[in-house]
Amino acid sequence: MEKLLSRFLDYVTTDTQSAPYSKTTPSTEKQWDLAKKLVMELHQIGMQEVSIDENAYIMATLPSNTDKKVPTIGFVSHFDTSPDFSGRNVKPQIIENYDGKDIVLNKLNNIVLSPDYFEDLKAYIGQTLITTDGTTLLGADDKAGIAEIITAMEYLIQHPEIKHGKIRIAFTPDEEIGRGAHKFDVEKFGAEWAYTMDGSQVGELEYENFNAAKAKITVSGKSVHPGYAKNKMVNAIGIANDYLTHLPPSEVPEHTTGREGFFHVHKIKGEIEKAEIELIIRDHDAVHFQARKDLLNDIKEKLNKKYGEFISLTIEDQYKNMREKVEPVFHIVEIAEEAMKSLQIEPIIKPIRGGTDGSQLSFMGLPCPNIFAGGHNFHGKYEYVPLESMEKAVLVIAKICELTASQIR
Repeated sequence: MEKLLSRFLDYVTTDTQSAPYSKTTPSTEKQWDLAKKLVMELHQIGMQEVSIDENAYIMATLPSNTDKKVPTIGFVSHFDTSPDFSGRNVKPQIIENYDGKDIVLNKLNNIVLSPDYFEDLKAYIGQTLITTDGTTLLGADDKAGIAEIITAMEYLIQHPEIKHGKIRIAFTPDEEIGRGAHKFDVEKFGAEWAYTMDGSQVGELEYENFNAAKAKITVSGKSVHPGYAKNKMVNAIGIANDYLTHLPPSEVPEHTTGREGFFHVHKIKGEIEKAEIELIIRDHDAVHFQARKDLLNDIKEKLNKKYGEFISLTIEDQYKNMREKVEPVFHIVEIAEEAMKSLQIEPIIKPIRGGTDGSQLSFMGLPCPNIFAGGHNFHGKYEYVPLESMEKAVLVIAKICELTASQIR
């Protein structure tokens, strides 16, 4: 455990931001910097079968130390950080014995992490918090998960009295842009099931996630001198705006929670001749998810009748709700739940309002629930993680390995 904090600080100060429009894997060359460092560290702590492929997917093995025939299980995290906010020159701050008051992240820019706004902070009074300096994200998503997995493997190596089967671990690039599992070799990984260490607060245990798709609306226009434009100009910006008014205003991220789905417009650009809207579609329910995609097409058809054939629409599915793949092997959730309870951690079983590598891996033949890594406020300058939460995640990993072996007769 003594290396957990130093590991994490080392990882987050290495910039690994991914890039959604890149065609390479990994999407940014700088992801290799941490990937190569992780490979060296896995060798150093005594892991076996350490490998990194041409796309920077890392795998390693902790061999079984029991004579029982135990299922091979795995743990997965990603080393890229979100393109939504800068991950360059991360300067983590350590707040020991947090007093429950405002944390000034950046005095110069008056950036404050306050429990008045981020109420979860109140749960960590007296603990050690790792925060940003207010100018970057932290990268606990998901470098906390990586630090926890490596520390747990080291802990098991140092404590051979804890009996476990074969454990496989993997670290992936490009999860933040939805491609973390695209080139994951499930057959090579060779586990019956796995867990992503990619959740948030202590106790989170998730086996449901959004069905997800992305959409692009393109509007073609006709530019004519505005003084002579009557019945001639087609303003693509105006049509794009009309399209957006047909989306339900309450079904957006800032007004939804739990299993409520949404449309999220995240990019608009336009001129008279051409306007583009990019959005994502999310819903846990497959029927509602399809209805959302149908609505986008219905709006397109309606407005094309109104204005002429000026609007085109493309929709691309991204991932599905992994629940249908996890429920048939629900004992893998129950093992994680038992591990938490044995450590006096109250399991929080709820749907993920997002996706992880595990959602795609589950449909690739590797059922993969998601477990907390401890961080909060991902993808922005208010991101933080309590050290004690990371320590608990390490113990949960080790306990899952132990329970999986002990339950085999």
